[in-house]
Amino acid sequence: MFPTKHLPTIFLLTLALCLLGCNTAAPTPPPTPTPTAAQKLGQTAFMQNCGSCHSVADEAIIVGPSLKGVGNRAAERVPGQDARTYLMTSILNPSAYLVEGFQDGLMPANLAKKLTGEELDGVIEYLLTLE
Repeated sequence: MFPTKHLPTIFLLTLALCLLGCNTAAPTPPPTPTPTAAQKLGQTAFMQNCGSCHSVADEAIIVGPSLKGVGNRAAERVPGQDARTYLMTSILNPSAYLVEGFQDGLMPANLAKKLTGEELDGVIEYLLTLE
């Protein structure tokens, strides 16, 4: 047993260790990144031109597939294509690759003509943020 004169020191050390090592507070989540100007433009263009057929909610199907998580899935859709190429191809040539369970012809083939080059790039930048 320790001499009683060491009890205050032992108590303070125990308290300090508990406060440092026994923190039960939930970790602070990382801050949400601030969208770039291109991503903001893309989100607006998406909502005006794509949002009536594509949801960004989990597994919600309006006409076309939900795009929730497409930023992660796009790079794995077509062997040899990165996410950006897959998304660009899907907009410029909707028949190039069809998601299983969806038929050809649902997505307007002239969609890319409705968008400016800046809007098209922005839509892709926005879609890449959807995780």
